[in-house]
Amino acid sequence: MKALLFLNGVPPKKYPDTALYHSVFAVDGAYNYLEKSSIDPTAVLGDLDSLKNPKAEHKIHLPDQNYTDFEKSLKYLYAEGYTEIDIYGASGGEQDHFLGNLSVALQYFSKLKLCFYDDKQTYFVLEEHTQLTGVRGKNISIIPFPSATITSSGLHYELKKMNLVFNTCISIRNKAISDTVTLSVLSGNAIIFLER
Repeated sequence: MKALLFLNGVPPKKYPDTALYHSVFAVDGAYNYLEKSSIDPTAVLGDLDSLKNPKAEHKIHLPDQNYTDFEKSLKYLYAEGYTEIDIYGASGGEQDHFLGNLSVALQYFSKLKLCFYDDKQTYFVLEEHTQLTGVRGKNISIIPFPSATITSSGLHYELKKMNLVFNTCISIRNKAISDTVTLSVLSGNAIIFLER
């Protein structure tokens, strides 16, 4: 099953088509901006401490303070049988939350297919083999967490068993020169940021 999940970062300027998803969830304070949209989430998840005007009919209280509301939501959705989750509102606002969201994504990408969206980029953890289509001319950045060895095809600056290390060498603002770009992660973990 595929879910749409809204976090309490910067809300999207253009909302996705909710008909493409089995269910729509708001994580805690994200309900505050969804309430002003036409989207009525299936449920609001989290410790619910950021709800300004909790009118949501279906609230699922996830109180464990050992985890962020995002991670608690992923654990809940995984237990409910969801396998793919598109995420909005993960960036913007407080940057420690953004980095925390990326850290959580790295922990769960072997269990869940997670894809983040904001108004400028799509980003996700690279799988062992990833193929991107319809990307000619788009900027592509690859950030290792903390290191990754990557080979590419279809980029202006090709990566040939390139060892990327977070505080040493990363791949920022490369450009797709082909409609199809393929990336192979030979070792480690990395997150790709793709221009929308």
